[in-house]
Amino acid sequence: MAGAEEIFLRAKHRTFTGLSEDIEHEWMGPFYFIQAADPQLGLMKAWREGDCKGGGDEWTEEVELTKQAVEAMNQLRPRPRFMVLCGDLVHAMPGAPFREDQERDLKTALKGTDPSIPLVFVSGNHDLGNTPTPRTVEQYCREWGDDYFSFWVGGVLFLVLNSQLFYDASACPQLKEAQETWLDEQLNKVSSPTAPKHIVVFQHIPLYIKKPDEEDDYFNLQKEVRQNLMDRFKRAGVKAVFSGHYHRNAGGCHGGLDMVVSSAIGCQLGEDAHGVRVVVVTADRVVHRYHSLERMRTGGMDEDLQKLLQS
Repeated sequence: MAGAEEIFLRAKHRTFTGLSEDIEHEWMGPFYFIQAADPQLGLMKAWREGDCKGGGDEWTEEVELTKQAVEAMNQLRPRPRFMVLCGDLVHAMPGAPFREDQERDLKTALKGTDPSIPLVFVSGNHDLGNTPTPRTVEQYCREWGDDYFSFWVGGVLFLVLNSQLFYDASACPQLKEAQETWLDEQLNKVSSPTAPKHIVVFQHIPLYIKKPDEEDDYFNLQKEVRQNLMDRFKRAGVKAVFSGHYHRNAGGCHGGLDMVVSSAIGCQLGEDAHGVRVVVVTADRVVHRYHSLERMRTGGMDEDLQKLLQS
């Protein structure tokens, strides 16, 4: 199976190679990007049949929806600076049947992305396993790029995190420790001479779904872990955390930190439509709105968001 480097720009050595870092350190005015989550090839049929623990033996629907997302994004003018997929790229767990076929077909669907739009990949629990191991992390990195890394766009620092290392690193404690050390180094950049205009985080599992003090759940990070991360993010001035995993739109804003939970390109577990989120970054705000694929295909991004790019 071909590695991701043969199809996409990718993250290596904890830095995304799809953008010129020297130029991108400077604030050049408002821009936008597309955030999406959970194409999760194979889940839709598995969910309908009540067999989510299986790898999913059919994923034609998810492939078509991914192609629709790509086509809708390609029509946008101006084009987004990048598109980030916040985890659960496929449904089959590492080592499960259909895994390689699902990865291959997702890459094929994404190849239609306009070459001017870099693709950024975030690891999810189905990409790494609920309890990741050094082997499953290495397999993911070989196919999709580093599991955590940073990149700059227009004076904004973006951090891609492996949230599974926060959720359960019992089988790979050294990897968890390495990410923690790296994250502290990145958050310290806020006080450097080249401090970013904003810091934005991408991860698969949300800090919380609706409230920071909610009970632990499959869909959020444990209270102690989430509070630790929230404290560190707030001290560093992180503007927003974007995630998926919940397959519904949710989130909240507390203490100036926006927790954005976006629904899926693929299987919906609530009442939302298949879609993606348009995120506009201005000098003082990060403004976002979920768009259904149909709405974006026929009408583009909402007019008020478009106007923010012209301010």
